[in-house]
Amino acid sequence: MRGKFILILFIFYSCSVHRGQDTTFTFIQITDPQFGFFSDNKGSQEETVLYEKAVSKINEIDPAFVVITGDLVNDKSNKAQWDEFRRINSLLDKDIKVYLTPGNHDIGQNPEKKDIDLYKTMFGYDRFSFEYGKCRFIGFNSSLIKAGTPGLEDEQFEWLRNELAAASGSRLIMLFCHYPFFIRDPQEPENYSNIQPESRMKYLKLFSEYGVDAVLSGHLHNNASGKYGGTEFITTSAVGRPLANAPSGLRIIMISGEVISHEYFALDSITVLN
Repeated sequence: MRGKFILILFIFYSCSVHRGQDTTFTFIQITDPQFGFFSDNKGSQEETVLYEKAVSKINEIDPAFVVITGDLVNDKSNKAQWDEFRRINSLLDKDIKVYLTPGNHDIGQNPEKKDIDLYKTMFGYDRFSFEYGKCRFIGFNSSLIKAGTPGLEDEQFEWLRNELAAASGSRLIMLFCHYPFFIRDPQEPENYSNIQPESRMKYLKLFSEYGVDAVLSGHLHNNASGKYGGTEFITTSAVGRPLANAPSGLRIIMISGEVISHEYFALDSITVLN
């Protein structure tokens, strides 16, 4: 009942004001649909069921926009996986804008320019920046940071610094990427699911310098959170195959004034009142 009650509050505010670019609105983060993961690339039946359910729920909620933080497919060379992801994504209502950041399964563990270029042929970009409700939302390619890709990562860092500088007058600044910089502790050692400490601190200091309010990521297939300075780091579990105790679901974020509220909901727990 608690999840449904919270959701009803989110939906009330979302449906009331989000189309007017007011100071209160709702958006959704989903991550890691990862078509083909359940069956080790032998099919996508399980992912299809979950993602169709997620898209249906999103259409009912009618958020201001949706951000998908990577691992759209399990095998970047599998055309059927890409086709199924894009087919279901196309079922989202046309007035709900969708923004994407790539994951390691979308462009590879050690992405090169050709991998980024191929991804861009499908989606047009591997990073984004836009203003909504006087807040700045920025998505970037954290696979370049994880891999330490020379040149590409340096260029993106400068782009990100410039975008953050340009957002100095925004009410809130929220960032999106695939890899969490850390899971719970900014001082934790590197593992498969986070960013190496040296690179991590370079970005954490950048975020602190420019007053970033929150960074939302995926990749872990579980929920987690932590803080560095005044920045909240939120890791969201998978809308696809879970790998821990969090069920397949999505995160609903409500912006009200300068307050960010968010809650992760299992797909089967979402009830929308008309």
